Amino acid sequence: MPTAGDAGVELYWERSGRGEPLLLIQGMSGTHLTWGEPLLSRLEPDFECVIFDNRGIGNSAPVGDPFTIAELAGDALAVMDAAGFETAHVLGISMGGMTAQELALAAPDRLRTLTLGCTYCGGPGSSLIAPEDAGPLLEAFSSGNLDRVMKAAYEVNLSPGFRADPAAYEDFAAMAGSLPARQQTVQLQIQAIGGHDTQARLAEIAAPTLVVHGTEDRMIPVANGELIASLIPGARLEILTGVGHMFWWEQPQRAAELIRSHALGA
Repeated sequence: MPTAGDAGVELYWERSGRGEPLLLIQGMSGTHLTWGEPLLSRLEPDFECVIFDNRGIGNSAPVGDPFTIAELAGDALAVMDAAGFETAHVLGISMGGMTAQELALAAPDRLRTLTLGCTYCGGPGSSLIAPEDAGPLLEAFSSGNLDRVMKAAYEVNLSPGFRADPAAYEDFAAMAGSLPARQQTVQLQIQAIGGHDTQARLAEIAAPTLVVHGTEDRMIPVANGELIASLIPGARLEILTGVGHMFWWEQPQRAAELIRSHALGA
């Protein structure tokens, strides 16, 4: 399989579409499948999209040692190198948005633009999932029961309005069930997120930045997006009313339009 990385980290990645280079970085437990065809099909006419599985996730090789968000940024840079991208537009969501922050800070000359979705910077004023939402999700992961995991993840990641359609769960379950996340890796990702704090450095980000966040996000409340946008010079904030954490899944057309207009100025 295609690989990239150092220190023995083997990463799976794919490319599709044509146009300007776009690197997409997924969040906790997400795989390359989590982007979904509805979003990618709307990006591919304008971008050469590179998607990948974070270390220890999906088709990437298993890992057992702890890692940091900064190390995940190094992985993302390695995927860019493997794809032949000297520079690229970068989209990071959730934990992938944390990774994208570190990437923008570590390698500013490699980014054309930066889009941060439903993410978190750490530090004062930041907040992650509330205990009443985290409990059932962590219990589901600990159970090892895939059906429980998918239902708990669906409940907390998607808005009530989206979940009102019973058919909406079928596509989500098909995606999540086809390439389940390894429980050990998810625990390591949680540890990495716990150590993430870029707040004091966000003013150093030079790439033109778009911040996208849904008002119904229970994984990472919308105040986090507002905070990040206030700290990055010139950042544009787009709030999606009534939308949950997985905004690109709920509103793929709107998400693609936002990414396209920010990256291409169209």
